[in-house]
Amino acid sequence: MKSEVINLDNKPVGDIELADSIFGVEVRRDLLARMVNYQLAKRRAGTHKVKGRGEVSGTTAKPFRQKGTGRARRGSNRENKMRGGGIAHGPTPRDHGIELTKKVRKLAMKCALSAKASAGQLVILDNATCDEPRTKALVGKLAGLNWGRALVIAGAEVDRNFTLASRNIPSVAVLPSVGANVYDILRSDTLVLTRDAVTALEERLK
Repeated sequence: MKSEVINLDNKPVGDIELADSIFGVEVRRDLLARMVNYQLAKRRAGTHKVKGRGEVSGTTAKPFRQKGTGRARRGSNRENKMRGGGIAHGPTPRDHGIELTKKVRKLAMKCALSAKASAGQLVILDNATCDEPRTKALVGKLAGLNWGRALVIAGAEVDRNFTLASRNIPSVAVLPSVGANVYDILRSDTLVLTRDAVTALEERLK
């Protein structure tokens, strides 16, 4: 498919041919859901931990004799039923990650790109560069583009001035092509790819 290429002044500067095998595949919502779950699970630290009965501090002595006090029998002050005692069956450190094959992950990325293209939320930018790292100047240019919450994906490296100018704009996220991922693509209102990003993604997903 052919797509128009614009610059930051919202002026057309040419066209680019997008591969139908990447930007025109059938969108499978089940794969997108699995991929988002995969990414969010990978982000979890898994460092949750509570102390069990054998880990809380305290004496191991029996608190009072077994019979004759009128109270319920107790063997330890560290039981989970006692105040200050251990937690029964509490969380322990573990890996929350789930398995997803490389083939499925690649197809999910194609589905995400195709979803944005079919919804008219894909913009091809000539290049994501700024002459100077000034947020005010970039905000002025973005105001006329009506991108909403935008994800800008550049080539192998992101222009330093563009990164500095955009990092204080809450509605704009910037990533190199290697950082492109399904979750960030789906949660953005507009996906903005530079020419270099298109080339890199087509090479990565071919």
